[in-house]
Amino acid sequence: MASVFLYHVVGDLTVAKPELVEFEESETVESAIRAIGECTEGGITVWKKRCLMGGAGVEDCEARRQRFVGILNSMDIVAFLAREECLGDQEKAMRTPVSEVVLPNNSLLRELDPATRLIDALEMMKQGVKRLLVPKSVGWKGMSKRFSILYNGKWLKNIEASSSSSNLNSSSTRSSSSPSFQENKFCCLSREDVIRFLIMCLGALAPLPLCSISSLGAINPNYLSIDASSPAFAVTQKYPQDPSAVAVVEGTSEGQLKIIGEISAYKLWKCDYVAAAWALANLSAGQFVMGSDENVTPRIIPDLSISSAFEENGFGGGGNPRPKKFSSRSIGFVGNVANTTIGAGRNMYRGRSAPLTCKVSSSLAAVMAQMLSHRATHVWVTEVDNEDALVGVVGYADILAAVTKQPPTAVAASL
Repeated sequence: MASVFLYHVVGDLTVAKPELVEFEESETVESAIRAIGECTEGGITVWKKRCLMGGAGVEDCEARRQRFVGILNSMDIVAFLAREECLGDQEKAMRTPVSEVVLPNNSLLRELDPATRLIDALEMMKQGVKRLLVPKSVGWKGMSKRFSILYNGKWLKNIEASSSSSNLNSSSTRSSSSPSFQENKFCCLSREDVIRFLIMCLGALAPLPLCSISSLGAINPNYLSIDASSPAFAVTQKYPQDPSAVAVVEGTSEGQLKIIGEISAYKLWKCDYVAAAWALANLSAGQFVMGSDENVTPRIIPDLSISSAFEENGFGGGGNPRPKKFSSRSIGFVGNVANTTIGAGRNMYRGRSAPLTCKVSSSLAAVMAQMLSHRATHVWVTEVDNEDALVGVVGYADILAAVTKQPPTAVAASL
């Protein structure tokens, strides 16, 4: 076990973290779309309205846990908007409270004291916790280093006694690192925050970061997939949880699965939700990830935006808005349209619709860096000699399980 997990506490990860702003379940889907674009992991925590009894100003831990509803992500929103009744009345759908969309699951969040050891927090996340709620503090005192063992030790000893002893002997508190906490103010740590912290401590994790994800057992073979010819809407019946992703695959003559794309919360994170919902309801999975129809008559998607672009630019009137052709740009998949060739084959260019992949031989450090640089919740794993042959997926939970393992004997000996 690396010492970084034993000598660091959850409070170390809260430095400069913003205060949590609760998103209430009474808010609309339209508001949720805006909030999701600014969050981590493509999902927001949803809460019941705070209602204190008897005018009390402080809410206890159990009351907060009961108010937490679940996590709403971009895939949940697109799947909801793709329903027939939502496509028929989009304005009503956008005004729908998120309580009717989010999947209730209050086990996804745990409230922790800032002095909780990092290893204990990792164990919770390995078991399915996706968010950690940590009290905010005014500031640290007596710290010579940002993450010092002395600071952790002092904090663990003095956190309960600091309030009673601070006024008795001010000189003795000069070396104390006990923070003062702000009532009902919290920050929310995601698994991305943990991975980002760990990648700054790669030296302390050696030799694990240089080991392959295959040797560490970090590859999850139990992924969800859908055939490219199947309706894209079928992914809503699979309802992926962790990671919230479904691989779009094609069978090969060798009996393998070739990954051509994915439908996931990560890919839908900052897309055009309305266009994506229409595509999910009307296209096949293969057409959805490619962003356009191939070898078929181009489809026409009506202008479904709430505030019509035609009206905003002064083109409003009694006539119907001009329909527009569905493409990967309308969803937001294509990142560099300059390289796009209309009518090009499937292997020519996929832009942002291309799945994020690594190989079974990729190192743990490389996969962690890949996930962070793309703000991705997962990476698909392919064979060494065949980049399209899907083997499995590596998600946040798999990374956290791998970094707490003992390194393979053979790899450790060779290093």
